[in-house]
Amino acid sequence: MPLAVSVQAGEATGGEGGSFRLDALAEGAAPGEAKFRAEAAGGRVVFRGTISTRDAESIRSAAASVVDEASRLELEQVSVAIPPLAELDLEQFFIGLHLAGYRFDQYRQASKPEHPCPASVLVETAVDASGALARALAISSAVALARDLVNEPPSVMTPSRFAEIAGSVAASSGLQIRVWDEEECRRERLGGLLGVAAGSVQPPRVVKASYVPGGAKERVALVGKGITFDSGGLSLKQPGSMMTMKTDMSGAAAVLAALSALPALGLGVEVHGYMMLTENLPSGSAQKPGDVLITRSGKTIEVLNTDAEGRLVLADGLTLAVEEGCGTVVDIATLTGACVVALGDEVAGVMGNDEALVEALREAGTKAAEPCWPLPLPERYESDIKSEIADMKNIGKAGSAGAITAGLLLQRFVSGARWAHLDVAGPARAESNRGWIRQGGTGFGVMTFLSWLAGL
Repeated sequence: MPLAVSVQAGEATGGEGGSFRLDALAEGAAPGEAKFRAEAAGGRVVFRGTISTRDAESIRSAAASVVDEASRLELEQVSVAIPPLAELDLEQFFIGLHLAGYRFDQYRQASKPEHPCPASVLVETAVDASGALARALAISSAVALARDLVNEPPSVMTPSRFAEIAGSVAASSGLQIRVWDEEECRRERLGGLLGVAAGSVQPPRVVKASYVPGGAKERVALVGKGITFDSGGLSLKQPGSMMTMKTDMSGAAAVLAALSALPALGLGVEVHGYMMLTENLPSGSAQKPGDVLITRSGKTIEVLNTDAEGRLVLADGLTLAVEEGCGTVVDIATLTGACVVALGDEVAGVMGNDEALVEALREAGTKAAEPCWPLPLPERYESDIKSEIADMKNIGKAGSAGAITAGLLLQRFVSGARWAHLDVAGPARAESNRGWIRQGGTGFGVMTFLSWLAGL
């Protein structure tokens, strides 16, 4: 993490350099608001702040206010005093500091950010917060990893490069890993993935990473869409819609990042992550509207729009996860613009075949300050993906229930397992800084997964 955070237990008096004091709850403040006012104190400027509620969003926003104000004043070192009466969730405060301090600027050469992030923050508390800091560092480092993967240029973050990074992450965090190259994908009959990959010179990859602690009673699979660049294929996107399509591998990034934190957090659940990686490009070899793909499950999909490609790669990934024998399978994908229309760019859609699982993910998202809203999967819409010549087609009615019909297609590949689908097409990317969320890839889903897995 670019911002170093340390803690010191003892009387919260404030330290050297820029000093902030976060007091108890404020009356009349808006949710999530943290306002600091300057005071003269012993020749120094001290900022006293308050927040309105103790939810994760508000606490992280308060921490982000510290980072932003310190950046504006170009302070190198900052101290934050938190008195006992504040009764804050310090883990969330540390997460807010780390994530507000996130920067992706390795490609800046001649120019630097107008207001650089402070180098370090010392948090003075009345209690020992070292454990909270360690957990927060593991979580925020995972989110930063997901952000880094998404923010890289698409010519850099190819399927092969993602697989290389996954190998390094697995080695450093103690995960088991297996990478399938294009030849193995063919042997394993991954027709959905190979169909999408057919138009690109970049070969596809499947990364399977596993966390297998001793004595685990639960076995869970996470499946991530990893389209490292999505042009739409022959159903070409408009140029403006293509500008942010390096973000289309956010699901795979969230799966790898969440797995990377599990050993440090010591969670007692076995987790297998499947990352389905390819580009979706037009060329003379690309799949065509009207083609029929034979997926690993043997079920066939008529491709009528090559820009509805995420569900094709997930079909194979979900089949692999079910074959693993995991009783619970969750996929995450920047899947549909329809979900953005329905829920905007800050809320994910969640749907599935098990109401308890959907509700558990919604609650985990609330705790993680990553809001998710349930969408239905009504059987009456099944006819929308009925194909004339195949088992199904990859799009439904134009302008009608696009997120839901995509979910109904995915549901056909998870028979026998509890399954939920997170559509993060909106919140996976931020167009501007928003508190602890920074412009670019957000890492949305990582903390939802960690919160949910911690409760199993």
